[in-house]
Amino acid sequence: MVIKRKFSEHYHIMPNRTKNQLNNYFTFLKKQPKGFVYVENELPIKTPDTPCSKQPRLDELKKQCHNCQACPLASQGRSQVVFGRGWAEAQLMFIGEGPGRDEDRLGKPFVGRAGQLLSKIIAAMELDEDNVYITNVVKCRPPNNRAPLPQESGTCKDLLLFKEIDIIQPKVICALGSTAIKALLGDHLAISKVRGQFLDFRGYPLLPTYHPAYLLRNPAEKRTVWEDMKKVLAKLAE
Repeated sequence: MVIKRKFSEHYHIMPNRTKNQLNNYFTFLKKQPKGFVYVENELPIKTPDTPCSKQPRLDELKKQCHNCQACPLASQGRSQVVFGRGWAEAQLMFIGEGPGRDEDRLGKPFVGRAGQLLSKIIAAMELDEDNVYITNVVKCRPPNNRAPLPQESGTCKDLLLFKEIDIIQPKVICALGSTAIKALLGDHLAISKVRGQFLDFRGYPLLPTYHPAYLLRNPAEKRTVWEDMKKVLAKLAE
């Protein structure tokens, strides 16, 4: 009963392609005679390819902005535009502040120390990192890792971030840190006041929590963020 309940809790947040595989497998099992025994590598299950209609749109958006010159960050030392990563059909989207040194070098968001901590958080949620979507408010590294200026974040939001959200249409958005929540919902909001509360962002439930970089400096707050992640999981389960 425990296994059945745990499976039920997580089935609805599985990617569609995984659900299709499971449904095909269960259908196959129902057709087998009494006493059927599964033998590895002999189960003739054919899973149809389910191409993602959203991925080409994300790819095109990335292509259009791979050498963006729309804001001053383009000429302030960035190595490359750091586009979001993850699954285009993701139900959960994480939005951080902007790329750091490691992200600028590798061209992927959240790959430094803070990114490694985010990966551990996602794993603790029993989610596959490839099945969420991770991005930042700005896609170019600000000089000396400073916070993005209003003009920079405003330009990047309109050109990229809002379009990423509109393409993916996640079930839940998690805003990581003060810069992200202010960029999305306004400068009047303080992360200390709204953390852990679901807010509305253009029709999407958005939960602000502390940035992983903050947790590296304040490890005692990891428990607080974990409580927030349980709220995210509960919202995904609705």
